This record gives sequence, structure tokens and C-alpha cells, in this order.
Amino acid sequence: MTWLAGASGPVTPESAHQVVGYPSLFLLVLIGALVPVVPTGALVSSAAVVAFHQTAPFALGLVFVAASLAAFLGDVALYWLGRRGMRSANGSRWLEAIRSRAPEERLAQARGKLAEHGVAVLVLSRLVPAGRIPVMLACLMAEWPLRRFARGNAPACLAWAATYQVIGILGGSLFAEPWEGVVVAVALTVVVSAAPGVWRRVRATG
Repeated sequence: MTWLAGASGPVTPESAHQVVGYPSLFLLVLIGALVPVVPTGALVSSAAVVAFHQTAPFALGLVFVAASLAAFLGDVALYWLGRRGMRSANGSRWLEAIRSRAPEERLAQARGKLAEHGVAVLVLSRLVPAGRIPVMLACLMAEWPLRRFARGNAPACLAWAATYQVIGILGGSLFAEPWEGVVVAVALTVVVSAAPGVWRRVRATG
């Protein structure tokens, strides 16, 4: 009866956010995994900031579950589509999308590291900005079965979700207002994402 009374009570802004926010986060991260242009890391960090300021006991846990599960399912779906393209004589638009985002130099590095270190490279690829697609393409070219890719990708998605959630928690803990934490979390995410590319350009011109 207590649960029924609570369910029939007024809907608070926080409960409404939970109903809408977690499915939205899941859907956006899933789309971002399939179409690698959505800034999914910033989405997870922003969601973690909002969850950090909520009173719901499992808000941060739900953000982690939604983000990591969506990333995993999106990666597996994209890999499956890529495998279909590899087996097709005419390829596929999904395979072309993967290839277009994997420069030859990065792909060569990914193939070499994958051959040397195996699954460990796949786990780390999601933590390196712009590292996921070259390693995924390297797995496709090495003809990894979907099951082997999924086993390596599962811890990669867990580590990715945890990393960007920590960034969000750090941003959220610095400010009383959630929106201020979101701004800081997004800024930190952009810095983390841009740092490797800047470093490569500095080394190339040095």
C-alpha cells in the first residue's frame, strides 16, 4: 500500500527527469556509438553532474548502467554491420563510415598494436579519443568473430562510462548549481578529447 500511495502521489521534477533522462541518455549514447559524431563522452559527464545533485540513491548507478549498456550495444551493432559490409562484394555505407573515420596512419598503428597485444588494445581504445573506430576496423580486417569482439568490448565500455562519469562527478562537486557543473564537465571532456590531437600536431611540427 505504501508503494501504491507513493506511485499515486504528485510527480516531482526530479522523478520526471529520471523518467525522461535515463532513456534519453541511453538512446543518445546508442546513436553516438552507431554514428560516431555525437559527443557521447560529454553526454555521460553532463548526466553524471545532474545525477550527482539529485537525492535519488541510485541516480549515478543508473547513469553508469545506461551509458555503458548503450555504448556496448551500439558498438556490437556497428561491428556486426561492418562484418556484413566486409563480406559483401559492394561493401556497405556503415563500413564506409568506419573507414572514413580511420586514417591510414592510425589504422596501421591499430593493426600493429592489435596483433601484438590483442584484446587489451580493444579495451584501451575507448579510453583514447578517436581510438575506437581505428581499432574496430582493425578487428574487422583481422576477421575477429563478433563474440570475440563483444567479450573485449564489454570491459572497454564499462571503463569508458566510468571515466566520463568521474569527470562529471568532479565537475558537479565543485559547484552548487548543476548547470555550472555541466559547463565544467563539458569543458573537461573537450580538453580530454582534443589533447591527443594537439600533442600529435606539436610532435609533428617539433
